[in-house]
Amino acid sequence: MLNFVQKRRLFFTIAGVLIALSVVALIVSAIMFNGQALRISIDFKGGTLFSLHFTGPVEEAAIRDVFTANGHTSPIVQRLGAAADNSWQVRTRFADSEEIQQLLNDLDTQVGTVDRALSNWNTVEPTVGAEVAQQAALAVFVAALAVLGFIWYSFRRVPHPFRYGVVPIAAMLVNVVITLGFFALMGILQGWEADALFLTALLTVIGFSVQDVIVVFDRIRENIPRHRGEPFELIVNRSILETVHRSLATQLNAMFVMIAILLFGGATIKPFIAVMLVGMLSETFTSLCVAVPLLVAWEEYNHRRTLAHAAA
Repeated sequence: MLNFVQKRRLFFTIAGVLIALSVVALIVSAIMFNGQALRISIDFKGGTLFSLHFTGPVEEAAIRDVFTANGHTSPIVQRLGAAADNSWQVRTRFADSEEIQQLLNDLDTQVGTVDRALSNWNTVEPTVGAEVAQQAALAVFVAALAVLGFIWYSFRRVPHPFRYGVVPIAAMLVNVVITLGFFALMGILQGWEADALFLTALLTVIGFSVQDVIVVFDRIRENIPRHRGEPFELIVNRSILETVHRSLATQLNAMFVMIAILLFGGATIKPFIAVMLVGMLSETFTSLCVAVPLLVAWEEYNHRRTLAHAAA
């Protein structure tokens, strides 16, 4: 019989390595981008976002030269979709209506004709992004407290119910760190920026971080009275094996869809899907191999302490 709990030290080591690599990626990103652990888009720091559709093929360098010549230093220029779409996205500092018109005119004459009907541009205030980020952080904190309280109450009839509430929160934090580290790495390698879609993906990862853990915990609660006298480790491992097929089937179905979107979807949605995919992979690993074994490790630690006090 496969014993997840018995291999917990290996799983804890893997989780520790992933956390360490994620922290390193965040530190390197902070060093490279002026103290920002993640590259921040104009959704949070403010600026103007151009979605430009040209009537013919153009070069990225030519687009960047036009923006630089108009005083918009270090614009972020990215292709949207396939090369044949002739669509580009440009993120830059704030531009008023006169600057926007001048930029469009210069693009027409120096790069290629901009199709005004298919193009658009929007200005984002930094205060709006900051408020959204603060509210999201508050929502995560409140949700964590709610999860802790709900699980603590729901498992009040089993020994040490508080542990059943703390462990999912710990697993959720591990998932968040790994997801942030992945995005920081992609920011370094691919220039990904944290925007509103990234925040949505991160909140989604947090939302499903506890679902598999709760399923296993519920089975543990059912098995404890059924198998009285058995070691807690054996009961927990049996509970994992009885629920693992359900967890993997659910997760794999969602992952296959995400992989298909990554392969065939548009460029703008790929970072969003990639964050959710990495978060789901992390959640699947931590729920089965970290969170539940952590409950056993906590139980054994307290048992050893009790025996040590009794011997003393």
